[in-house]
This record gives sequence, C-alpha cells and structure tokens, in this order.
Amino acid sequence: MNFEIEYIEKLANLADEKQLTEITVEDGDKAIIIKRGIQGAQVVAPVSVPAAPQAAAPAAAQQTAAPATEQPKGTAITSPMVGAFYAAPSPGAKPFVKVGDTVAAGQVVCIVEAMKLMNEIESEVSGKITQICVEDGQSVEYGQVLMYVE
Repeated sequence: MNFEIEYIEKLANLADEKQLTEITVEDGDKAIIIKRGIQGAQVVAPVSVPAAPQAAAPAAAQQTAAPATEQPKGTAITSPMVGAFYAAPSPGAKPFVKVGDTVAAGQVVCIVEAMKLMNEIESEVSGKITQICVEDGQSVEYGQVLMYVE
C-alpha cells in the first residue's frame, strides 16, 4: 500500500467526521499518523515501523500497566474543554501552582486555551496539589484530568 495523498486526505476527513483524536495506519515497515486537534485533522508525519515490534510489545505493556496500579490521591481537576494547557499566565512566568502547593476553592490553577481564548481553570476544592498530569503547552481533551488536589 502506498500512502497516496487522496488516501491520506480521506483518513484526515474521517478523523474530523468521527471526532477521532488520532489514526495510525501501518503497512509493513511504513506507517502514517494523523492527529486531530483544535484546528482539525493534520498529518503528523510518515514514520518507519520498527523491524521487530513483537520484542517491543511486552515492554510497552509493562510500562502502561504500571501507572494503572497507582491510584492518584485526591479530587481530579479536569479540563472543561478541548484546548492547550498552560501552567503559567504567560511564557516565562511563574506557574500558577506546582506539586505540594496549597490551593483554595476558586483559585486559578491553570489556563486552557481554546479558539484563541484563554480560559482560567479554578480549583473547585481546597487542598494540596498532589499531581500535575499534563505538561505545559500540551493539548488536552474535554474531561481529561489536569491535576489532583487532596
């Protein structure tokens, strides 16, 4: 299978139609990844698939299984929308919060940018930040956990 432009466009349109966040298609040693974000579907890059994926699979399964056993403590603060997570009010500024900080209910803990609008996300509970689950600038989905407050 060759990844012809028409085929790639159909996959990108399918991602938009079905509101899929990612599509990966592999063919032998070649693959294509299409990720859908705020601006719609886009081709990330054609990539080469490792020659021996069977050897890598058990290690990947162990890595994904480990975090599932650790249950985060506290109340989840989730993203109310799809957008980009920002830990600070502006580039180079001090983050709103970091792990170990105490927050009050109603305190701004981060920003989620959606459609060029900066939306301040407030904690609904008082407590201590026990975990920040996303990186600064990372795309987030509706309902995705941003951090935990205990």
